[in-house]
Amino acid sequence: MDTTISDPSNHRKIDIHSSYLWYLTLTYSMIIILANWFDPRLINIWGLTTDAGTLIFPFSFLLSNLITEVYGYKYARRTIWCGFVFNLIFILYGQLVIHMPNPNFTTNNAIFDALLTINSRIILASFISYLIAESFNSYLIAKTKIKVQGRYMGGRFLLSTFLASGLDSVIFTTIAFYKTIPDFAFIAMMLTMWFIKVFIELCGLPFSINLVNKLKEIEQLDIYDKNTKFNLFHFDLDYIQQENEFLKSKP
Repeated sequence: MDTTISDPSNHRKIDIHSSYLWYLTLTYSMIIILANWFDPRLINIWGLTTDAGTLIFPFSFLLSNLITEVYGYKYARRTIWCGFVFNLIFILYGQLVIHMPNPNFTTNNAIFDALLTINSRIILASFISYLIAESFNSYLIAKTKIKVQGRYMGGRFLLSTFLASGLDSVIFTTIAFYKTIPDFAFIAMMLTMWFIKVFIELCGLPFSINLVNKLKEIEQLDIYDKNTKFNLFHFDLDYIQQENEFLKSKP
């Protein structure tokens, strides 16, 4: 990691230029695109109905937890917006493609166009639930980290995902499927989505904790968002050395 320090005081700024952070951001964005691509496809798991995007979307929580814990809420917020923008580009380009003229000899374009013709309610549900739940998840990680002075990482990760994924499931299911499927199926789908997201987070918890600890050592970063403005539309990335408690945690 390349760290540039602007002045010698304890309030010097830290400029984070990390290849690991960009790799995490791109992986996160890819997960968001895949999750939204498969959202319209309903699947059945052990008799329970959910959308296929639910199987991969929880990995976005794992990555945003990691980014918030190591690099801070500000960089997690940037990652959330990167995922949003890439997903928007993907959808807009898809809509452009299906409205372009076909050559006379083509036979498969109609099938492809049908795949890209996404229900507007599902698009709206995906965007709204994504921005609210992902930012809420990172907010919880950052705030609880300060509250308990960085302890109980696994518990904080699980708590934030439990609450944020519940919020995501309620918002997405309500906007996308309310009154389009039977009430019982609607409630069952919402709870199934919530359960799957929390279950995947629980399974990935040992891996994410281990990766966080290794990244903190490599980057020599352990950011605490003590002076952060938790506004999704605020794009400040500056941290001061006082907010990096990596060295303080060392004996």
